[in-house]
Amino acid sequence: MGVNLKEIISSEPISFSDLSKKTIAVDAFNTIYQFLSSIRQADGTPLMDSRGEVTSHLSGLLYRTTNLIKLGIKPVYVFDGEAPALKRDTLRARKERKLIAEKQWIAAKEDGRIDDAKKFAKRTSKITEDMIVESKILLTAMGVPWVQAPSEAEAQCTRMVERKDAWAVATMDYDSLLFGAKRVIRGFTMSGKIELSIIELEKALAELGITREQLIDVAILCGTDFDKGVYGIGPKKALKSVKDGTVDSHEMDFDINEVREIFRNHKVTDDYDVSWGKVNENKLSELLHEKHNFSADRVKNAANQLEKAYGENSQKSLDAWF
Repeated sequence: MGVNLKEIISSEPISFSDLSKKTIAVDAFNTIYQFLSSIRQADGTPLMDSRGEVTSHLSGLLYRTTNLIKLGIKPVYVFDGEAPALKRDTLRARKERKLIAEKQWIAAKEDGRIDDAKKFAKRTSKITEDMIVESKILLTAMGVPWVQAPSEAEAQCTRMVERKDAWAVATMDYDSLLFGAKRVIRGFTMSGKIELSIIELEKALAELGITREQLIDVAILCGTDFDKGVYGIGPKKALKSVKDGTVDSHEMDFDINEVREIFRNHKVTDDYDVSWGKVNENKLSELLHEKHNFSADRVKNAANQLEKAYGENSQKSLDAWF
């Protein structure tokens, strides 16, 4: 889940109305994980269709995206590509933690410990290839653009902000700042459980009195998805070390320059299209109603809401708004 720099980087509260008419590049995997974790039954079982196939990701994407568009906000979802080799240890560790959590979830359900069951269940969330494919089909049917990143989605989101194809990056991680994103939106959930806020990179760096390159070193000392960090060092100690110029004096079991390079020159693409399409109710029905048992009325209502939102936000044409 990236590095946690909350101790040293503060965000400013904003409202969804502040994001109206703005294009926001959204970390798709980060968002889908939220849905898989939160949209569950009382005992932690995810939302499923009659065949036992998980549908939490589809329900979450459909309703959150529709509500964002109704507010005049333009989300563009960016999907992760191939993970860098340095991330393999992190991914392996995550997989092992999920397996442990799955055993704890099953045990808690058998014992009737419902609260524990739901807690452990959230930690078992995993995105499958089918979920990724279905999410893209759903977004296309909704008329919502999505982008396939060659590697890390947050790096691609940052590139889109840099090219002014998006105004900010929406993610709960801090990695986008390391990649150079000018603005990062946190709490882009609409659930009310997490405060919606913004971090502006230039302002954050000025408050810390460091450069982005130095912020990268702070993160590396703490530990990122691409390195284990230095034992006993958190954000505040790391910041002091960076300012004292003692970063390279720490004993590390990894190549710091290799990790630096990931954040400085990450693989991205300019070959993407963020044009908006139209609502395709037939495709929505094929995926949601025919395949996953969403009620026909529910699908039709969602399509109508989307079309109405597009119309209200574009008095002239869809292209004029987007």
